[in-house]
Amino acid sequence: MNKSNVVNLPEWTRAGSKDKGQKEEAWSTRVKNWGMKQPLIQLISVKKWTLLLSLMGFLLGRAMILDELSPFAVAYFAVIVFMRKDSILPVAAAIILGSLFTPFPGAIVVASELIILFLIYKGMENFQRVDLSYAPLMVFVSSFMVGLFRVVIGPSIAWYPLMMAAVDALLGFVLTLVFLQALPLFTFKMKSRALRSDEVLCLIILLASVMTGLVGWTVGGLSLEHVLSRYLILLFALAGGAPLGAAVGVVTGLILSLADIGAIYQMSLLAFSGMLAGMMQSGRKGAVAMGMLLGSTILSVYFLGPGDVMSSTWETCAAVLLFLLTPKGMITAIAKYVPGTADHSRTQHEYARRVRDITAERVTQFSQIFQQLSSSFGQIPRAAEAGKSDREMENFMSTVTEGACAGCIRRTHCWDAKFYQTYRYMTDMMTTVEECPDITAAQLPPEWNRICGKTAEVLEVMKGQYELYQHDMRWKRQIYDSRQFVAEQLSGVSQVMEDLAREIKREGQAMYRQEGQIREALEKLGLSIHSIEILSLDPGRVEIEIVHAYTRGFDECRKMIAPLLSDILEENIAVVNETAVHPREGLSMVTFGSAKAYEVSTGVAGAAKGGDMLSGDSFSTVELGNGTFAVSISDGMGNGERARMESSAALSMLEKLLQSGMDEKLAVKSVNSILLLRSPEEFYATVDMALIDQYSAQTTFMKIASAPSFIRRGSEVIPITSSNLPIGIIKDIEVDLISMQLRPGDILIMMTDGIYDAPGYAVNKEIWMKRLIQELEGDDPQDMADELLEKVIRYQGNEIHDDMTIVVSRLDHYHPQWSSLHLPGIGRMERPRTVS
Repeated sequence: MNKSNVVNLPEWTRAGSKDKGQKEEAWSTRVKNWGMKQPLIQLISVKKWTLLLSLMGFLLGRAMILDELSPFAVAYFAVIVFMRKDSILPVAAAIILGSLFTPFPGAIVVASELIILFLIYKGMENFQRVDLSYAPLMVFVSSFMVGLFRVVIGPSIAWYPLMMAAVDALLGFVLTLVFLQALPLFTFKMKSRALRSDEVLCLIILLASVMTGLVGWTVGGLSLEHVLSRYLILLFALAGGAPLGAAVGVVTGLILSLADIGAIYQMSLLAFSGMLAGMMQSGRKGAVAMGMLLGSTILSVYFLGPGDVMSSTWETCAAVLLFLLTPKGMITAIAKYVPGTADHSRTQHEYARRVRDITAERVTQFSQIFQQLSSSFGQIPRAAEAGKSDREMENFMSTVTEGACAGCIRRTHCWDAKFYQTYRYMTDMMTTVEECPDITAAQLPPEWNRICGKTAEVLEVMKGQYELYQHDMRWKRQIYDSRQFVAEQLSGVSQVMEDLAREIKREGQAMYRQEGQIREALEKLGLSIHSIEILSLDPGRVEIEIVHAYTRGFDECRKMIAPLLSDILEENIAVVNETAVHPREGLSMVTFGSAKAYEVSTGVAGAAKGGDMLSGDSFSTVELGNGTFAVSISDGMGNGERARMESSAALSMLEKLLQSGMDEKLAVKSVNSILLLRSPEEFYATVDMALIDQYSAQTTFMKIASAPSFIRRGSEVIPITSSNLPIGIIKDIEVDLISMQLRPGDILIMMTDGIYDAPGYAVNKEIWMKRLIQELEGDDPQDMADELLEKVIRYQGNEIHDDMTIVVSRLDHYHPQWSSLHLPGIGRMERPRTVS
């Protein structure tokens, strides 16, 4: 059984190993707690970076080139001044202390350079001109000023001291640029990313410069700089392989040879040893150590005498011993930042997973917010119910009373003595006005004149107030409809975001074995493959990205790669997308995906009313994504440009909402609300849409006040009908979804009412249309659409009474252009299993 198919369940772990792990964890916790209580360890833990920087400063203060140039100290101090102001004093003291171990007057020169640089920094700070980009120039000025002063006060002014002062200043300038790149790798916690090649080089130069400060120091006859340089090479060789090991050896050997001209052979020795050690990277620590020992011993025989060979061998053994004692976590930490290593790839995958989880969580939160907003908008009471409330009735009565009864002498008699009778009289009159707004005073019941002597005036005031009331209610309904539309849209957005979060949360599987199998098969064909990434191997949803070196005009991806993948996966694979990544290098990224099981071919025919150029009908055939193919047709109210705009707008909005992942019914209701709100006058459009799943041929029909559609299956014609109102008329529209399983060879015929209503009312339209469809010859969709349109126009005496549009679609099995390609020795791929 493959490891990828084995599921480790935590509860099945052996009890003994669990107890042992708990004991080890408890012991390490006690040791750690005891150590944190010691004052010295606490101080080191708090000041660890300051101590490390001070130690580096001490060694760089002692480091020299050719026993007379010391560009390392001032360059290092300048970077500390700009980046770690809290460590300026300890680092400066360490640098001066290290310079005391150099020949006279090295300490005075280094101290003078540090003082001048700090004064320049303070002066620029006062004028608010401090910028990190000025650091190299400040180092050059301070170093050159001290060197020039030494030349001036010397016995004589000669060109050699001047040249060496300039070289010292230039080296300080360059080293400052190097330290600016390398030092942040120590002092700042980096995000999980790969180091650039220039950053790796600067880091190596910094470490080699620090080791230059060890030149001349020995322990037991072993040179410290030789031991630590080989130890450094061992670390990087194990972390980054042969290229990085050789690079570290070259740079380290070069800088050490500048400090001691007699050690020029170290550059070749360390470079060869680093390359040989890196080549043994797959054997882990033991093999890398053996490669270093072998490489240094071989070249030592050529460069050194017998006694020095043994000394060099012991130095290598000491470095190997330090290397073997180095904790694995330290090497792993280095490997995380070296591009191309497994640790770096693992770190990148972990970082990507954290980003994916955070993104999914945030998207879920936004989805919940939109759902809450939708619920808040949906809780608003209906406008019609709100208009019938007691408050509306009281306001209406008060306004009518103030307008008609304010100056009446019988007001006290009516509203005080006979309040209930008068109130009932007013409500009855309001109901009468509501039922018949154009009623006159002569049409009122005679008993009302006995109750009120100013019935005609009250009626006129009430009719005026009722018009205002109707106007207010119309705006309230508009506001209510708008709020309902917003609520539906927020609900739809919440649903789309929830689906997106669910898709993001799907854990990406690292399918290295499957990628290796594909690479092996493609390389057997002689193709140059740059990279392979498998995004999904789910049946019917395969997605693979391959970057390969293409040959113009040969089309290897369709003729070779796709057929080979089809054989390996036992599923038809097709080219989904092809993009040139690096045209100059001849690299192209090709996306392969599952080929659809079915394909849809369409044909369209249409004519405008009266033979005009512009029809009010619109049609569309478009891929909605996820293997869904949409065939739609819409008929706008009336004819001409306005009808065309409404029908095309309805189809366009509906397609966009469906492509975003919104539910079909909610998408139709949203389009209906938009058409209601965008135009104050009544304007509607019919919609007839078929959503065909090209993987299963399952088809969903959305018919909104559209003419019937027909499916021709052999000699049988199947009608598909639905009865509802067009979109854009009423707010609460009913959406009927009809599902049907299509078969290969089925022909779907969709039409507008200009075609279906052509025979008039005296003929059974459905039977008439079935007969016309059965009489159609051939199975080409375009020919069938043209022939059906021609028959209908001839039936009407070559006259076109309404806009006519026909869309004919045929469903067929998908036949790949190239058959699958089988290679001997390449087996079928086993897809990863999902265990829930």
